[in-house]
Amino acid sequence: MSVTEPGGRPPFIMPTEREALRDELAEMGVWIVIPMFRVKNQIADVLAAIPDWVEGVVAVDDKCPEGSGAFATTCSNRPNFHVIEHAQNQGVGGAVMTGYRKCCELGARIIVKVDGDNQMDLRWLGPLVLPIASGVADYTKGNRFSSLSHVKGMPFIRLFGNSALSLMSKVSSGYWNVFDPTNGYTAIHAEVARELATRNVAKRYFFESDVLYHLGAMRAVVRDVAMPAIYADEESNLSVRRVVLPFLFYHTRNAFKRFVGHYIIRNFTVATLETIFGMVLIVFGAMVAFRHFVTRADAFDIASPGLVMLSALPVMLGVQLLLAALNFDILNVPRDPIYPQLKLMRAYRSVAPTT
Repeated sequence: MSVTEPGGRPPFIMPTEREALRDELAEMGVWIVIPMFRVKNQIADVLAAIPDWVEGVVAVDDKCPEGSGAFATTCSNRPNFHVIEHAQNQGVGGAVMTGYRKCCELGARIIVKVDGDNQMDLRWLGPLVLPIASGVADYTKGNRFSSLSHVKGMPFIRLFGNSALSLMSKVSSGYWNVFDPTNGYTAIHAEVARELATRNVAKRYFFESDVLYHLGAMRAVVRDVAMPAIYADEESNLSVRRVVLPFLFYHTRNAFKRFVGHYIIRNFTVATLETIFGMVLIVFGAMVAFRHFVTRADAFDIASPGLVMLSALPVMLGVQLLLAALNFDILNVPRDPIYPQLKLMRAYRSVAPTT
């Protein structure tokens, strides 16, 4: 069954098939994590929209000054509804990791992260979890850029900012097949969430992008699910001008760490040589040109053909080597889900004799 129809609409399902699909979804062990901070005005609508086939919900009050946690308790009569209150604000990442740990303790198999500001259409919950349930992905995320109709209501500054951040994320995470990295509508297999919760993932605005970096280090399979965004009366806490430059720094740091970890420590490949020699040649050519520029006698001191070639040829060759390394990296996107191995290793550790 197709996850979406052309145009990004949820697939049409016959009424008789709908009941069968609902029963199938109910057996997947899907839990929802809702980080809450200043969402008292929207959380009731979010809880009311959760399908009845969802097994349970964990709402994390991240020291919300509005008391979202206490208010959410009065809005839901679900049997498996849990509210956790942080003593100190830990950011969206800290709240989600708390929710992941709690869901794993309660036996979840698939965990969906839904924001409490009612920007996420829960009719897309099924398409979001199906790739994981069918065994073809470890992690899925929404992509609001799959169709022009999906971004019509998106403010231009968000559109531009998310496009720039998406390119940065591709370089730092290695997931060249995904877009819209700041989209917080995500689903993850519980075994992968359990491993992710042991890592030092960023807790604030960089959380979603940093999750992709750590998933890339784990070689998890990530897939996009096309869906539209919702912009109603909520107030966004994300300022593009305030985060783009810090994000550029964080992505550069993660890109360097990924190159060292994946292409030098774990797997020394031809792309490693292409990257190293490409950078060396570009720097060498640039230094030759710069040396001539600062030491020339006057503005009419034209470089000789030999000097021009000594500068330009290494730069051109270096660029070609970097493009070859980039092509290798694009083709090296993870394709085999890791959750079966993580589950097997956890089972082995539970029965292995201690020494």
